[in-house]
Amino acid sequence: MSFREEHELHRRRFGRNLGLGLVLAGFVALVFGLTVAKVTSEDFALPKAETGTTETGGY
Repeated sequence: MSFREEHELHRRRFGRNLGLGLVLAGFVALVFGLTVAKVTSEDFALPKAETGTTETGGY
């Protein structure tokens, strides 16, 4: 009960799928890296709350 030799079409399809998977993984890594860079930048911080009285008289 031995396995048959893999067909040449399956080898080519595996290579193409592997290449596409690597390209997609690279794209996901690029988007993730850009997101991390954007979130950790100083421009993305929430505005500081002003201290002092408010318009209602400081209550």
